[in-house]
Amino acid sequence: MTLQKKATVVSSSVAAFLTLIKFAIGLLSGSVAVLASAVDSILDMFVSLFNYYAINNAEKPADEIFNYGRGKIEALASVIEGVIITMSGLFLLYTAVKKYFTHEVSSHLNTSLIVMIISLFVTIALVIYLNYVAKKTDNMVIKADALHYKTDVWVNGAVLVSIVVVYFTGFEIVDIIIGGAISIFIIYSAYELIEEGILVLLDRALDDDIAKQIITIIKNEPKINDYHFLKTRGAGNNNFVDVHLVFDCVITLLETHTISDQIEQKIKQIDNNKEWIVTIHMDPYDDSDFNSESNNKENSTIQN
Repeated sequence: MTLQKKATVVSSSVAAFLTLIKFAIGLLSGSVAVLASAVDSILDMFVSLFNYYAINNAEKPADEIFNYGRGKIEALASVIEGVIITMSGLFLLYTAVKKYFTHEVSSHLNTSLIVMIISLFVTIALVIYLNYVAKKTDNMVIKADALHYKTDVWVNGAVLVSIVVVYFTGFEIVDIIIGGAISIFIIYSAYELIEEGILVLLDRALDDDIAKQIITIIKNEPKINDYHFLKTRGAGNNNFVDVHLVFDCVITLLETHTISDQIEQKIKQIDNNKEWIVTIHMDPYDDSDFNSESNNKENSTIQN
């Protein structure tokens, strides 16, 4: 089992444990803040299980049906996770508003306090572990999971404050305000997950720093006259690079092929943790203008 798969199993198990204790105490005490945290943990559990499924499929090799692999399923998982988090935030906001109008009173605050202290320390330990895995694997799903549980740390801390204030003052409005604030924070935190996932699904180019390194590698080869049509994108653990390299027309095909292989190997060394799919088109002269005009004519014909 890969490290990222183990991380999803650990996060799923932790979420299941926290769901059990927080949901029971949340229903028993009537605290909106505790119940809000419980609902968030339920969603955490299902999201972590889905993340395991996503990573398991993303790691499968390319085949006849998925020629480029299934790497984008990780981006899809990030979008789904963000949407689920947003929905949970909206539900929690509804719960807080409902308590305000029904004047419900919290109870069993001592037990709630103990549960939330345990939850806070367990979640902090999980975030530390997920951050370690995310840095080592650079996996989008694990990064999303780590960010998700970071918000849970703030949620648990806010719930603790709510319980303490209500316990000593009896002001139920504090529970409502903090519960509502948590829900808004959850919705806000989901935006980054959704945005990142959508950008990958739309084939966003790799970071400018990586593109600059690729260009430097190409320009440092003296037998390459020029380059054009450099395109990059990422999907899961795969980085895709397409480029046209312009050679002198008298150079042999064998030599251009050898140089292209060397360029490909240097590009792959930019990040050894990634799988690189590099496609190089070898040109005997700069045909970028001709190809651009051809593409424009094709697009014009299609539109007409």
